[in-house]
Amino acid sequence: MTLTWDGNVTATMHRIMKIWLPFCLGASLWLCGCGRSREQVKSPTVGVAFETLQTEYWVASYEAIKRGLRERGANMLEAIADGDASRQYEQIHNFITRRVDGIIVAPKDAQTILPMIKLANEANIPIVLYNRPSAKTTAKSVTVLADNYAITKATIEVMVDQARQSGKKHLALLLMGDLGDTNAIRRRDGFEDGVKKGRTFIEVVSRVPTEWNQEKALAGVTNALRANPGINFIFSSSDLLLPSIVSALKTAGKYRKAGEEGHVILGSFDGDATAYQMLTDEYLDADGVQDVEFESAASVQAIMDLRAGVAVPETILDKGFVIHQGNLKQEASRMWGSTTKKKVTSWEPWRPKLLSHSWLPRASGG
Repeated sequence: MTLTWDGNVTATMHRIMKIWLPFCLGASLWLCGCGRSREQVKSPTVGVAFETLQTEYWVASYEAIKRGLRERGANMLEAIADGDASRQYEQIHNFITRRVDGIIVAPKDAQTILPMIKLANEANIPIVLYNRPSAKTTAKSVTVLADNYAITKATIEVMVDQARQSGKKHLALLLMGDLGDTNAIRRRDGFEDGVKKGRTFIEVVSRVPTEWNQEKALAGVTNALRANPGINFIFSSSDLLLPSIVSALKTAGKYRKAGEEGHVILGSFDGDATAYQMLTDEYLDADGVQDVEFESAASVQAIMDLRAGVAVPETILDKGFVIHQGNLKQEASRMWGSTTKKKVTSWEPWRPKLLSHSWLPRASGG
């Protein structure tokens, strides 16, 4: 038996094919295009390596970077070196082996980061240094950090003005950080130049090297107060060391609020929750604040720009600001420590916990 098509059936099939064939071809091309689009918009992966999370500043920065990457649709590989430069090198090497699209690293120091930058350069992977610069090198990187010198100098000048208004002679104590850390050196220099404004009524009688260590800070301040009981002007290179200062002042019977007889003019640097609480309680006179949200957002943006071939400055400076008793109400919301959940219940050395997981698109011790 042989099947045949009459004219009507043939005409009908032609009409059906004329309508549906272009649609089917278009759908096929669309599906193929979707496959390519998914491949082209694959989420970037960024390796984030921090030397430590042992201060509020580092924890707040780490979490802000994590939020920023997530909100930009990027994946994050995490690594903490716990103060070990060799371990950090291996972590960066691992990032590169896994072909990350960018690296953000808070280095241990200016020297040990150099071979890590070179590794990233050789692999053609953009690298951003967070909060600590490298030593001079021909290797290419971007550094995002606070203007440690300018912020410290401005903080000291506020304290000096307060000392001038009291009309009294002041004996000053400086707590220095680890002088192998460029940030510590810049803060020390900011103190030295800032205090020059009060050279006629301020004498620096003690400079305590702390290496960012609570126990060394406590011993140093205790000894300085014994040798010079008249010390009434103290600056700490990091809020990290404030608990040690408070402990020593309490032991010496010198921990008093601003405006009270015997108050020691006290200043510090960072902007953490401890400093905010002490400002609120009127024991701390001034604090140089690093803008954590700006530094973190700038680091994330730098990685995205470098991946896109956009030119980025070698150094991006956070100008920060000084918060003090005179502007506390107006500026408190800008101080990152005012928004953290930590409550100061004692002055014992604390152990930070990661904060809960908004990237702001704006142009140590932390």
